Amino acid sequence: MKRVTAEEALAYHERGRPGKIEVTITKPCATQRDLSLAYTPGVAEPVRAIHRNPDDAYRYTAKGNLVAVISNGTAVLGLGDVGALAGKPVMEGKGVLFKRFADVDVFDLELDTDDPDEIVRIVKALEPTFGGVNLEDIKAPECFYIEEKLRAICNIPIFHDDQHGTAIISGAALLNALELVGKAFAEVQIVINGAGASGIACAEFFLKLGARRENILMLDSKGVIYEGRTEGMNPYKQRFARPTSKRTLAEAMEGADVFLGCSVANVVTQDMVRSMAERPIVFALANPDPEIPYDEAKAARPDVIVATGRSDYPNQVNNVLGFPFIFRGALDVQARAINDEMKIAAARALAELARQPVPDAVLRAYGLDALRFGPEYLIPKPLDPRVLTWVAPAVAKAAMDSRVARRTVDVEEYRQQLARKMGKGWELRRSIHVKAARDPRRVVFSEGEEPKIVRAAAILRDEGIARPVLVGREAEVGALMEQLGLRRNGIEVVWPRQFARLDDYARRLYELRQRRGVTLREASELVRQPNYFGAMMVHMGDADAFVAGLTYHYPEVLRPALQIIKPAEGIRNVAGCYIMIVKDHVYFFTDATVNIEPTAEDLADIAILTAQRAQSLGIEPRIAMLSFSNFGSTRHPLADKVRRAVALVQEKRPDLVVDGEMQADTAVVPEILQEQYPFSRLAPFGGANVLVFPDLEAANVAYKLLARLGGAETIGPVLMGTERAVHVLQRGDQVEDIVNMAALAVIDAQERDRRAAAAAALRG
Repeated sequence: MKRVTAEEALAYHERGRPGKIEVTITKPCATQRDLSLAYTPGVAEPVRAIHRNPDDAYRYTAKGNLVAVISNGTAVLGLGDVGALAGKPVMEGKGVLFKRFADVDVFDLELDTDDPDEIVRIVKALEPTFGGVNLEDIKAPECFYIEEKLRAICNIPIFHDDQHGTAIISGAALLNALELVGKAFAEVQIVINGAGASGIACAEFFLKLGARRENILMLDSKGVIYEGRTEGMNPYKQRFARPTSKRTLAEAMEGADVFLGCSVANVVTQDMVRSMAERPIVFALANPDPEIPYDEAKAARPDVIVATGRSDYPNQVNNVLGFPFIFRGALDVQARAINDEMKIAAARALAELARQPVPDAVLRAYGLDALRFGPEYLIPKPLDPRVLTWVAPAVAKAAMDSRVARRTVDVEEYRQQLARKMGKGWELRRSIHVKAARDPRRVVFSEGEEPKIVRAAAILRDEGIARPVLVGREAEVGALMEQLGLRRNGIEVVWPRQFARLDDYARRLYELRQRRGVTLREASELVRQPNYFGAMMVHMGDADAFVAGLTYHYPEVLRPALQIIKPAEGIRNVAGCYIMIVKDHVYFFTDATVNIEPTAEDLADIAILTAQRAQSLGIEPRIAMLSFSNFGSTRHPLADKVRRAVALVQEKRPDLVVDGEMQADTAVVPEILQEQYPFSRLAPFGGANVLVFPDLEAANVAYKLLARLGGAETIGPVLMGTERAVHVLQRGDQVEDIVNMAALAVIDAQERDRRAAAAAALRG
């Protein structure tokens, strides 16, 4: 697992608005009339309607998309009974996952009581507010009692994810694993280590999938649960008491077909795995460390199929594959419950999805060349965007078929509605990181004594994205890392004045700048400056990429970098773009940083550079050359310049989709293109994703307004067209921004080496 320090985690939760979630307004509230509709007197009308027909609450309020995440903090993650208040960050995190993966809104409610009957009373009283309830981190056996009581008295879905989430995902994986080994649920001998919420729920769910109760042997911390045992028992464990002489885990696993661990780390040995039946299945789900490490299990039995809860091994059993999409489907048909039929439908949908061809977007997100159904791919990856359109419709259909749905939907139409919610924006950052991590490069940071840079360097190292080099004084950087609680291993620190090759750097800088008025003595002084030194490290081959700008103005970094690192072959001028993520859409705004008054030729080059950048990230570019005119509607030299640029792009790169001159709204609003300009090359694609502005002023104004007023996420500025990888940060960037820019720099270095290798092959 990737290491996250305490300081990083606390900074993440504290920065900006404390916490991870907020409430936003969904209706206009700008005028007195708006307020009259939102509150008094207008609000009286939906009140009357709901009073007449309670189901109208789903029409006129947020109830139909609102889930309560409720906990008393008695069984939080691996931390145990930390109490309601300390458990709040986890419940907010659950809300983030609901919103991120399925667009479900959440209120987290932490209840300061250990009395299960009081929890039942509170949740029942809150029923009018919510479309569903996700119980979380409540200890066993109270969690079973609370859920059973609430399911009996509530008319909305009640779902304890610690029980059913793990059960559904592991059930999906087990369905596929059993198919691969040619065994049936009804035949296999199953050992479950862990008799808490997850273990018992998994056992019950396996029974619904076809397992036989007499074939399940369950253990808790005191050993096998057998008939006649009294110590540590409760009614829920008693259901799995077996007539057996086995008492230990080692004895239980002899001859078993399936092991499921919902317990603690390192309780299963290689000898235990060797003692299992032919083609065994081991699901070691303890987190963060499994009951037996993946590699050890595979070494013990080459024929074993292994799943864990970890992301760094195949077959991660992760609850995020379940609860967001299960609730999405339940809410969209206004279900009264999440019943067994809906849970089984979710598991079977996940199992079936894993047997489908995996799209390139998923492969890119995980840095894989291929992925297909088999022992190392039993269930979909958590970042697979198709999970939404497979699981939610299956759950909705099961709810309708089992008559717990208040609302009927056409399943195929519903699937298309969900598909329209998906976009590439959410996967972009992850895919950038994964692509960089395939072949990490040396990235030098000139501001190596800045805390944000140091924290970013630690993330880059831990995630395997880059090999960071910090320009700074050894003692200063070391003290800062100790203060921040970060490990030094894998992070190189260099200080120009103590650098062994400093004289070589000075002579080379002098050679580059001697006809620009720079003397050798001046070059010797310049190279001691961090920005010159960092760029020279890249020029001299001691680093692959240069990133700076956190504490400098843009020109203070760009100027020395371009004095040393020239434009790439065939490039007249470098350019800059911003990657803008607007909801589920990704746009490239260019040139917002370098070329102040570009010519038509410059605009054409900028468009082609930006298209290449989009393609390097797996996005097909659709280019709009922007102006104040639409296809000749205004005759003016500025519009003519843009029109000439379009022609030049078409001449140089006839394979690219490009059109203009056009106004900005024409470029991005499909209805305008289709209704008024159906002849446009962009009309069949629904608009552009690469927006080439007529000058720097327009581009800079547009991206800043969209970021500040439109809430767009930005990655950039991304420098394009340099011979070697250089990127300039914005003053005040956050750690995440620095990591993103470094990852892009690594990708640039990878692309440069690929182009050089291809050119060398042609020459050879």
